[in-house]
Amino acid sequence: MTNENSERPVKTANQRGAARLAAVQALYQMDIGGTGVLEIVAEYEAHRLGQELDGETYLKADASWFRSIVSGVVREQTRLDPLIASALQDDWALSRLDSTVRAILRAGVFEILERKDVPVAVIVTEYVEIAQAFFSEDEPKLVNAVLDRIAKQVRGDAKK
Repeated sequence: MTNENSERPVKTANQRGAARLAAVQALYQMDIGGTGVLEIVAEYEAHRLGQELDGETYLKADASWFRSIVSGVVREQTRLDPLIASALQDDWALSRLDSTVRAILRAGVFEILERKDVPVAVIVTEYVEIAQAFFSEDEPKLVNAVLDRIAKQVRGDAKK
């Protein structure tokens, strides 16, 4: 393995970041293709997380973090979507958002609600960075604004 980064161990935070990215991709795939949660989690764990697929090497990811996000978003979607919709501007419906943006917001809001052990700033930053990986226009700003509004509503002004 001749990788420049191979001598440095992968940090847990990096594995969580990779898990978040994979979760967003899985949620998008489920949204577009109608794939079930068990099928998608099994596919990602067997063929994507830390694996090579079609010449692309996926980052090593925290598999339990990945499972937690994907299954949590599916389980809590009826609670997440109204929160997201209420944080959007009045003239925007959740259904009008790009599927990738919806997946990012759902995953981010799930973590804000359920992962009180993770600071809001970390969650928002990670999901804004994921948005920046997919979009170069206003979408990262939208993700930042919506997650920030929901965090203030759910966790108060404390950024922890």
